[in-house]
Amino acid sequence: MMTAARSADSGIAGPGELDRYPYAEGPGTDRPGRPSWDGVESDMSRVGRRAGGSRGRGLHGQLVQQLGQMIVSGDLGADRPLVPEEIGQRFEVSRTVVRESLRVLEAKGLVSARPNVGTRVRPVADWNLLDPDIIEWRAFGPQRDDQRRELLELRWTIEPLAARLAAGHEREDIQQRLADMAEIMAHAAAQGDGLTFSRADAEFHSLLLQVAGNRMLEHLSGIVSSALHVSGGPVTGCDRPADASVGLHHRIVEAVAAGDGGTAEAAMRQLLSVPAEQQPAAAAPAAPADHVVPAPREH
Repeated sequence: MMTAARSADSGIAGPGELDRYPYAEGPGTDRPGRPSWDGVESDMSRVGRRAGGSRGRGLHGQLVQQLGQMIVSGDLGADRPLVPEEIGQRFEVSRTVVRESLRVLEAKGLVSARPNVGTRVRPVADWNLLDPDIIEWRAFGPQRDDQRRELLELRWTIEPLAARLAAGHEREDIQQRLADMAEIMAHAAAQGDGLTFSRADAEFHSLLLQVAGNRMLEHLSGIVSSALHVSGGPVTGCDRPADASVGLHHRIVEAVAAGDGGTAEAAMRQLLSVPAEQQPAAAAPAAPADHVVPAPREH
């Protein structure tokens, strides 16, 4: 816990300098709303092992992953104080690692820092819900059903339009790549190779957004890819290999090549509406506490 006596670097910091605000409490002082860290050290160790033991991503990337999951899951609720020294002690990481981790979380809208108040968790309304990390954390936490629904609604808004716009752009290289991805998906579906299917599917939808000729839509391609990777079960025709899904992807390819925006848009809407009963059954997602979350991104 930080003390009132600070080193020479105390005072008002610039944006993102989250560990430089003074705290009045001395060591061991209890505060209402302090986060509970019980059992967290072992969780942090597991995160490190899940990342393959590689230090290349950095300790701060692992700490971002751990703290982000705790915030998004609600274990660290809104307005909870985050004391850098306490975090460093609990996770056995340096002050620099804590500082860099909190900067990343601040950029994602998960925490904020104010003079004389310190670093606190922000409410959900302030989070950058389009951030790929937050998408993953929500998808593997107690909000996973809401996350899947919201992602599907977002896709319903942007992808049919992207398919229509893509049909108006003659990009033979992209069109060939779309055709290649559809063929890979067909082969993977026939072989029951869900991993290859999902990777080709993610690239297919990303390519459509990139060729739409709208930079804002292109910017959302990563969100769509994240939606496909974390869907976790049969919600749309893109979640698991199925004949209906493969056929609709081929129809989109043909419509884009022919410059038929209306058909491309309609096929995309139909693709996003393929009912779950037309797809192979998928196991329910594992409980959040036992789920092996993705390795942290490079931050």
